[in-house]
Amino acid sequence: MSRNILVTGGAGYIGSHTVLQLLLGGYKAVVVDNLDNSSETSINRVRELAGKHGSNLIFHQMDLRDKPALEKLFASQTFDAVIHFAGLKAVGEKVMAAHGCKKLVFSSSATVYGWPKVVPCTEEFPICAMNPYGQTKLFIEEMCRDIYKSDSEWKIILLRYFNPVGAHSSGYIGEDPRGIPNNLMPFVQQVAVGRRPELTVFGTDYGTKDGTGVRDYIHVVDLADGHIAALSKLSDPSIGCEVYNLGTGKGTSVLEMVAAFEKASGKEIPIVKAGRRPGDAEIVYASTEKAERELNWKAKYGIDEMCQDQWNWASKNPYGYGSPEPTK
Repeated sequence: MSRNILVTGGAGYIGSHTVLQLLLGGYKAVVVDNLDNSSETSINRVRELAGKHGSNLIFHQMDLRDKPALEKLFASQTFDAVIHFAGLKAVGEKVMAAHGCKKLVFSSSATVYGWPKVVPCTEEFPICAMNPYGQTKLFIEEMCRDIYKSDSEWKIILLRYFNPVGAHSSGYIGEDPRGIPNNLMPFVQQVAVGRRPELTVFGTDYGTKDGTGVRDYIHVVDLADGHIAALSKLSDPSIGCEVYNLGTGKGTSVLEMVAAFEKASGKEIPIVKAGRRPGDAEIVYASTEKAERELNWKAKYGIDEMCQDQWNWASKNPYGYGSPEPTK
């Protein structure tokens, strides 16, 4: 089994939770992050949460586009696999191949399904991006498939995330977006802690049960565990370049999610209705059968736990990692 794992973007939201699960699973994790959109505090807190396993975490503040620094890192030790979270595309694969590391788990996204005509989305659905973010994921997926076609020694797993929310149950690590959040839950939590006066809901006239968009929300710890399952799968001789959905297989509307967060937090979330955002699909949720069958992985948590854990994080860290030390 792969033991020494390089995690790019490991100080970020999903990255930090995955690094913690790696450490608790007995792996060694080397994190590379330029801290453009994250905080070293998250790494320090992961090390604390990992207890006796914390010593297996090494952090390098480094930009993946700095090829000499990356070469030096790969020359200094052997990596069994790479989990690639970093948002800025880089020369990483070339350096990996040069050092004989040809196992990669890449964080893709459900946005590659565009506006699906039917749901749930299976991995065989045609892929097409409706926004620039989805386009980047689609391109990188294609690059990964091309890498494998040109060199069959590569083993690559593309994980298509649905909508990660929640936080570690300790409330010690969680999502801390810089600037204006792009996703629903950070907005909701910022309203709940008093940082924003109201939540803007984009699109209230969709053909859904309450008129708001429906998404598949997945607890970030379930998502992290999906990466551990993917790492184990990389040791399967039959793996080439494979894709898996990571979601719950259930759709939840924006208003349902807001109601669940109000229940968890005891706070009212004032809402302002706005028009649809271009590029937003009406209903997107996952078929998770392939991941359940081949990765032996299934999401454990529902939206109530997601909201409880998100509120626990938000209430202890109202300004994210910029807050004073949280009360444990």
